[in-house]
Amino acid sequence: MTNEEKSKPKMGFTIIKNDPTDGHKGFGIGSLSLENVSPVIIDVAEGTAIVDVGAMHAKSDVERGIKFTMNREDSEGGKDYWLVWVTIDHKESGAYFAGVTACEMVVNREKRRGYKILADHVNRMDKSMKRKIIIEHMDDASKKILADFLKNHDEAMWHNSDEQLHKNLE
Repeated sequence: MTNEEKSKPKMGFTIIKNDPTDGHKGFGIGSLSLENVSPVIIDVAEGTAIVDVGAMHAKSDVERGIKFTMNREDSEGGKDYWLVWVTIDHKESGAYFAGVTACEMVVNREKRRGYKILADHVNRMDKSMKRKIIIEHMDDASKKILADFLKNHDEAMWHNSDEQLHKNLE
């Protein structure tokens, strides 16, 4: 690598909290804002759902210390989880769950191995941000856990949400 190559600034993917442009055009246009996206981890066996912001960078409590592969057999005997990307938006009637997408994970703590498809996790986060609802592939027990979690989080937001979300979860 030459000195010239070393000194060139690198353009990377940046996660930002608020609008970086503050109304003006220029650098930062087209950046993604993840301000209204929350990762919800569903523990299927325990019947629980929690928000774990570490999942934004694949560093949730569930994922820490685990080597993930795309081979399901590596994590055989592990626990099933769902990572659900929940995007919140606002309309005239108030805030609502606009995008809800689910990704599968299996974690075997004893083996320190897990199964997930990282590209699927990234693509589902993107779909959630684009206000899509993709949860029909979840098992019924997990759907109920998610529905209860969303209702308990904010019942008004649940009622403001699209009918498709209600149908897919009930």
